[in-house]
Amino acid sequence: MTTATKPPDAPLIDAMTTPATRGAMAAGGKRACVIGSGFGGMALAIRLQSAGIATTVLEARDKPGGRAYFWERPTPTGTFTFDAGPTVITDPDCLRELWALSGADMADDVELMKVHPFYRLNWPDGTNFDYSNDEAELNDEIVKLNPADVAGYQRFLDYSAAVYEEGYVKLGHVPFLDFKSMIRAAPALAKHQAWRSVYSMVSKFIESEKLRQALSFHTLLVGGNPMTTSSIYALIHKLERDGGVWWTRGGTNRLIAGMVRHFERLGGTMRVGDAVVQVHTIGNRATEVETASGWREKFDAVASNADIVHSYRDLLAGTKRGKDYAKSLSKKSFSPSLFVVHFGIEGAWPGIPHHMILFGPRYKGLLEDIYDHGVLPADFSIYLHHPTVTDPSMAPPGKSTFYALVPVAHMGKLAVDWEQIGPMLEKRILDEVGRRLIPDIHDRIVTSFHYAPRDFSLDLNAHLGSAFSLEPVLTQSAWFRGHNRDDTIGNFYLVGAGTHPGAGIPGVVGSAKATAGLMLGDLSS
Repeated sequence: MTTATKPPDAPLIDAMTTPATRGAMAAGGKRACVIGSGFGGMALAIRLQSAGIATTVLEARDKPGGRAYFWERPTPTGTFTFDAGPTVITDPDCLRELWALSGADMADDVELMKVHPFYRLNWPDGTNFDYSNDEAELNDEIVKLNPADVAGYQRFLDYSAAVYEEGYVKLGHVPFLDFKSMIRAAPALAKHQAWRSVYSMVSKFIESEKLRQALSFHTLLVGGNPMTTSSIYALIHKLERDGGVWWTRGGTNRLIAGMVRHFERLGGTMRVGDAVVQVHTIGNRATEVETASGWREKFDAVASNADIVHSYRDLLAGTKRGKDYAKSLSKKSFSPSLFVVHFGIEGAWPGIPHHMILFGPRYKGLLEDIYDHGVLPADFSIYLHHPTVTDPSMAPPGKSTFYALVPVAHMGKLAVDWEQIGPMLEKRILDEVGRRLIPDIHDRIVTSFHYAPRDFSLDLNAHLGSAFSLEPVLTQSAWFRGHNRDDTIGNFYLVGAGTHPGAGIPGVVGSAKATAGLMLGDLSS
């Protein structure tokens, strides 16, 4: 198995090498630290720096990005680029806003490319369903499954638009700091039957079982079980329909690189390859941040984009608050992990779209095995990512880059030796892709490796190897999730998947907007 590790001599980009003092003077000398350079961390850092707060981002790994990491695999004919993920970019306006804060244009740093169709869904009986926001094409696809569902789909879209307005536009960027804020949101949540699951709500409008799966699987992309995740997450359909699905030329990693470039242009400081080991406090205030190299600096505010359990259990281990909240978090339910096979193969595959879902023979039963039973099923559903059909630069000429992803239970439920199980599961997944799409796949493979729950735990300090932090059920949403500002340590904040509103690029970028509002208000007082 191949995994990414930080070299012992990874270069450090020191805090003294960038002109952050200029922004600090404009904000009365206030300084902030963001721990972790994932999408949430970088979005927060850009917002703070754009407002004149001298901001330092600390990243443990040898490259920025957090889960949006990437690997390059050189071969005699050229280099394959493999994104760790996420690979589905929606609501590009929430990203463009980060540049617009300072009058800049994201297009100067990042090129977005349309993906069409958004996804091709494929079932074992050979049925295909192409999902997009082209209304005529989509209606034709629905007719192929069940003509009676065309009208039902329109009603579902109306519902999706309503929960999008309430759950994303009105509440997606607003911090829930007390229970009163949850009470104020309750009538809207009740009106849209938020206690029902996405699958249940889709089934209210749709007859075809295949179409029910096609319209409910999206919650898996943010770690949620379609059978239990709140129907509010049906807003994803409105999000995709309005904003489209996009790809960054060169890979998702180029979006992170563009964010870093813009942040540094504003005067922000990146320190990469140096893990934070402790957030020091005096009383109920965070005062200093210390890294593994011995680097230690004072800050007026500290925000963590790291795993929420790691943030409290390890980084705040010296505080009562850290110990108490880590114990409370350990009782919550966490999203599953992922097993991802990255592979580069001979040939171009124009008939395989950018995103495919290869459904297995079971849907509800498979989800129960992953979320409830904690077993490794004999069957699986596969998310197949094929970026070279959109962007050939991801592979050498005449070759293709793929990854095949399957959800698996996290390590708290599925305690197996991934060093032993990994190679066997990798072969099974490639066999299935070969059976359904590329018959001679094993003969064509030029390079391959896999990434397992253990790697999420080791590389990202992800609690139980979870790929998406806290499970997005109603009782762990909004106020019930980690708060954007800590209740006890008044200048310690959270950003990313573990806080409101949750996982996914729009989610963590939304969390950055909510957290930045709190931090800027606090730092200006």
